Amino acid sequence: MPVSPTLRKRRCGRMSLIVLSALTILGGGPSFVGHATAEDVYPSKVIKVVLPFTSGGPPDAAARVVIQHLQIRIGQSIIIENRPGAGTTIGTKTVAMAPPDGYTLLFNGSNLFSYPVLYPNLDFDPIKSLAPVATAVLWSHVMVISPSIPVRTIAELIAYARANPGKLNFGFGLGTTPQILGESFKQATGTDIAFIPYRGGEQARTDLLGGRVHINMAPVASLLALIQDGKVRPLAFTGLRRSQDLPDVPTMIESGLPQVGYNPDTWLGFLAPAGTPIAVIEKLNTEINATLKSPEMKAALARLGFEAQITTPQEFSVFLAAEAKKWPPLLRAAGIKPE
Repeated sequence: MPVSPTLRKRRCGRMSLIVLSALTILGGGPSFVGHATAEDVYPSKVIKVVLPFTSGGPPDAAARVVIQHLQIRIGQSIIIENRPGAGTTIGTKTVAMAPPDGYTLLFNGSNLFSYPVLYPNLDFDPIKSLAPVATAVLWSHVMVISPSIPVRTIAELIAYARANPGKLNFGFGLGTTPQILGESFKQATGTDIAFIPYRGGEQARTDLLGGRVHINMAPVASLLALIQDGKVRPLAFTGLRRSQDLPDVPTMIESGLPQVGYNPDTWLGFLAPAGTPIAVIEKLNTEINATLKSPEMKAALARLGFEAQITTPQEFSVFLAAEAKKWPPLLRAAGIKPE
């Protein structure tokens, strides 16, 4: 029986739909829901986070505990690459020059704003070349002294330093907040204390135990075991309130030096190369914030002496603008000069 033209069109139409559906399922035909972009499937490969700090220090510890939980949440491996040196500028530049695809991130903080003072001739702009993703942690510091020095309070330290100009020294990681705190202490007290810069704070604390460094400042968690073992002596804490781990140690404010502490002294967060797609930044921010909110994460950070800091990319951007105005004057007032 001959097939009418109308029926033939209907059969061909049904056949075309069947073929198109089969091709779509097999990946060989057009998709009616649109093609997935790189942002849609992000992250589809390993992410690298660059730490411009030495391993073993507070920033390294903070990064590792956050990233350990974050990679489980996003279902993708994240590797950490420590690239210290030149006051954290080497690692920062590595990320600033990386492809803006979300697969190379920076974990840095207030150090960024020491660059205009310490390194005025940098060949990149750390603010314009980076995009804020998410803040992570913040903390204050405890000042400790070698037990070989006969002082137990800030007042006694000031008196001893004035009576022995140039005899005491202070070890710190170059370009880090303890350097600024130490300079602020010298300025506020009018003391002559020699400064010894290191690539990282851990090296300074090693020499503190070896008797080559007299004074150091670090997060409580980095020094608590040494304090409890009597290997170093705590003098003051830079936070607004006393540390829960050191309730008998007064604050700098209680010790008469409110200018030695910045509330917070230090913060760290994730940044990406400028030009990274907004969708990637938003996705990273959502996952990082969710990680920081988990009870397990909060407990892990507390054990290290850190406090979680949660922001949107927009809030982080506003925060960075305020920090850019805050830190250079503090450094200059503390007498910190270009390297």
